[in-house]
Amino acid sequence: MAKTVMIVDDSASIRQVVGIALKGAGYDVIEAADGKDALGKLNGQKVHLIISDVNMPNMDGISFVKEVKQLPSYKFTPVIMLTTESQESKKQEGQAAGAKAWVVKPFQPAQMLAAVSKLIMP
Repeated sequence: MAKTVMIVDDSASIRQVVGIALKGAGYDVIEAADGKDALGKLNGQKVHLIISDVNMPNMDGISFVKEVKQLPSYKFTPVIMLTTESQESKKQEGQAAGAKAWVVKPFQPAQMLAAVSKLIMP
């Protein structure tokens, strides 16, 4: 059975690029435009991994990760931050919130898929 990955990014083109790479690797994909939209879509369905942007309107990625980690069904769901932010302080903030990996844009789809396959829940 295919594993499900949620992509949270306010850029439709980034969601599309990531989505194509993931679907090509055999994953099912759920897209969300920001943290609030994503929380609305996390309705108890099984999500094996979340890829989230950091800078988004309504709810940024780090706040979103903190919220996700409060939800019993998603407490252990790995999160990859996919962002233009490369500062160490932001990375540490992301890790403190519960993010497991940090991929900086522009990214190579192969690099991102490698991170996904390493972290995705069985």
